[in-house]
Amino acid sequence: MLNSKFWQGFFALGPIVGFILFFIGYFLAILTFVGNIQEIENSGEPPMAIFGGIGIILIAALLLALVSLGSLVFYIVHATQNPNLKQNNLLLVWILLFIFASGIGQLIYWIVEILGKKNSSE
Repeated sequence: MLNSKFWQGFFALGPIVGFILFFIGYFLAILTFVGNIQEIENSGEPPMAIFGGIGIILIAALLLALVSLGSLVFYIVHATQNPNLKQNNLLLVWILLFIFASGIGQLIYWIVEILGKKNSSE
């Protein structure tokens, strides 16, 4: 699984694409709520549409958190098994980058260490 191009690309791009899609959905939901505020106030009933929207946002946030955590674990395991990083302190640098720059760190590692090394070996 660690050498699968699909999973490498998914875990490198998934958190960033998910983050962007999450915020687009969040702002669209807010705009929908604000656009319907007069109807909600004048109806006299509890605003159930808002609670449904919040549920969808929470589910999307949970999925995004799971993909980000999976990406972190996947790339830490990949880096520890990378023979190019065993000689020097780059392994520690990459793991710290994964932890402190989650999402961006995995994308940079994918571009530099995986795509860059495969292209130079061919």
